[in-house]
Amino acid sequence: METWRRVIADSITTPEELAECLDIGPGPLAPLVRRYPLRITRRYLGLIEKPGDPIWRQCVPDPLELLDDQFPDPLDEERLSPVPGLIHRYPDRAVWLVSNECAVYCRFCMRKRRVGCPLAGGGEGFWDDVLHYIKETSAIRDVILSGGDPLLLGDEHLESILAGLRAIPHVEIIRIGTRTPVTLPERITARLCRMLKRYHPLYVNTHFNHPREITPEAIKACARLADAGIPLGNQTVLLAGVNDDPAVMTHLMQQLLAIRVRPYYIHQMDLVQGTGHFRTNVETGLEIIGALRGHTSGMATPYYVIDAPGGKGKIPLLPDAVEKWGDTWLLRSFRGEIVEYRDR
Repeated sequence: METWRRVIADSITTPEELAECLDIGPGPLAPLVRRYPLRITRRYLGLIEKPGDPIWRQCVPDPLELLDDQFPDPLDEERLSPVPGLIHRYPDRAVWLVSNECAVYCRFCMRKRRVGCPLAGGGEGFWDDVLHYIKETSAIRDVILSGGDPLLLGDEHLESILAGLRAIPHVEIIRIGTRTPVTLPERITARLCRMLKRYHPLYVNTHFNHPREITPEAIKACARLADAGIPLGNQTVLLAGVNDDPAVMTHLMQQLLAIRVRPYYIHQMDLVQGTGHFRTNVETGLEIIGALRGHTSGMATPYYVIDAPGGKGKIPLLPDAVEKWGDTWLLRSFRGEIVEYRDR
């Protein structure tokens, strides 16, 4: 068995295991885990320094997850899915959900409703339906593999997907969104990188949320990908109690650039059911971007974006380029629509 698969098999998945590791009572965790699956690799759990710290908050279930009355699918992904497993929101881009499994089930996940559950579509015809749709939709030039985590697929399975996409002439770019450099760096093997190298232009977006996640193992994983000629970007989610501080976020962005990972997005927390306790207000994000601009390299300054509810797409925000009316932000979508957004 490959090392990374052994790490997954040894992960913590039950309230009893987690309670023993953290010296807490398992009782309050049980209803949470029945609703939202639990998985934490032991390496990632080992980054916790104390209860409630930035790593703890990201991976340990919290009773507040069951008290949130937001929407399971605020971005309307199900409505924007022409075939099971594919999201087609922007004309020239599509997101293919190739896996519902992750090395660590993050408590703030935007797809909390489905990650850890059976994959939509299933069966051998599932992949064929997605590839057929992409092939017949000539406007699609950029395909993002997401999930779950695409790198939880085996090398052969992943390569079959990449080969299928590369056989479609109008697909110019393939992107992979993965958190494995953070949560499962063992997955970034030399063999995987040799395989990925055959499918350029290929981009990988990682997901670091806190400077303590930039471990020696994570640095090595990112270096392997970069040495294979794969440009690396990072998408950070703005999380209360994790990185909602200008100094923390500045340090994170600078350290990412130092390991050849280009900061790409800071996401305002989506209005996803079960994640409300992570949500900050928009002013916090604007303050962080204001602290980054002019005080660190422009290469270390990502876009601060809101993924507008209703499937209206990502909207970048700058401190001097947004308006507020009462408790409502007025944003302009990629289609030119004025979008009303309330962060509470």
